[in-house]
This record gives sequence, structure tokens and C-alpha cells, in this order.
Amino acid sequence: MPTWVLGVTLIAALGSGLVAGVFFAFSTFVMKALARLVPAEGLAAMQSINIVVLNPWFLGAFFGTALASAAAIVAGLMEWRANTSTLLVAGGVLYLVGTIGVTMLCNVPRNEQLARIARTDETAVSAWTRYVPGWTAWNHVRTVAALAAAAAFTLALAT
Repeated sequence: MPTWVLGVTLIAALGSGLVAGVFFAFSTFVMKALARLVPAEGLAAMQSINIVVLNPWFLGAFFGTALASAAAIVAGLMEWRANTSTLLVAGGVLYLVGTIGVTMLCNVPRNEQLARIARTDETAVSAWTRYVPGWTAWNHVRTVAALAAAAAFTLALAT
């Protein structure tokens, strides 16, 4: 494996694992804790999280891993070696589709909808009770996809 491919794959593996860990935390305890709050408080807390998450550290890891994943796909396709290339392409597709794609198509629209609701709005309770299970279900998908991508990239490094 050329040095640049090794570097890209390592970055993609570490980034995918890091992002999977963030999403795992949300799926296993953050959303459960927020759901236990009074709906107006849970809604306000999630609105705050959705603002604070837009920072260079998280976005750098999230989108930097997407760039490394795209580069891994290109590397896998450029010089096809059955085992390694399959793992590089699979890891890249898992991350780009299952993590970035699901985020943009499923979680972000829910976050944007939630952002438009005031905690004092009469629809806040029903909006929050609909938001939590739907957002969390898609977060489970992102978690599994990022973890599977990390596994594929790690196996590519070991091959």
C-alpha cells in the first residue's frame, strides 16, 4: 500500500471510529437523558446542542473523515487489489452514505425543524415527543455505518 493510501486509510479509520463514538454516546445515553426531561427543557437542550456542535473540532473530524473516505474510495479504485480495494471502497461508501448522507437527509432536517419551535410554543411537547424517536433511530444508523466504516478501514490497514 503506497504511503499516501496508508495515511488516508489511517485517518479514515480513526475519524470513523471517533464519529461512531460520538453517535454511540447520543444513541445510548444522551438522547435517553434528554427524553427524561420535561419536554420544553429537552427541546431547549437539544436546540443548544445543535448549535454548539457546529464547531471546528467536530466539523473537522466529521467532514475531514468524509474527505479521507472519498480519497480511500479513489485509492481503492485506482489500483484494484481484491481484498484491500474492496475494504477501502466499502469503508468509504459506508461513511459517506451511512454517516454523511443520513446526517444530511435525515438528522439535519429534523434539527432544522426543531430549531424553529419555541419551548413555549403549544406544539413543543408533541414536536419533541415525535423528534426523539425519529432522530434517535437515524442516529443508530449513523452509528452502525461509522463503526462498520472504521472496521473496514482497519481491516484494510491489516491486509
